[in-house]
Amino acid sequence: MTHKLFEDLGFSPQKAAALKLKADLHTKIVKAASRYSQRELEKILRTSQPRISDLLRGKMSKFSLDMLVGYAERLGLETSIKTHARTRGASAGSADFAQSAQSER
Repeated sequence: MTHKLFEDLGFSPQKAAALKLKADLHTKIVKAASRYSQRELEKILRTSQPRISDLLRGKMSKFSLDMLVGYAERLGLETSIKTHARTRGASAGSADFAQSAQSER
């Protein structure tokens, strides 16, 4: 998903970049969470079942980027933000999440 999509929906370049970060991270969290039951996720993520349901149902507006980063870390994902110079004419705020699985416990 590109932040250009969010710009096309009327968001500023800065807001579009933030939304792209959240959407990309959310997608990776849901993929990692698919290995667990909701009850297991309650313990791993240290949150309630309704919050787990919101997360899995894609209600991203209910979660801050900080909260999503915490969830990713608890699920064994390493998060980082990469930045790079944009090409002339490209939108501001281009960023990308990288992930790698941490070693098995």
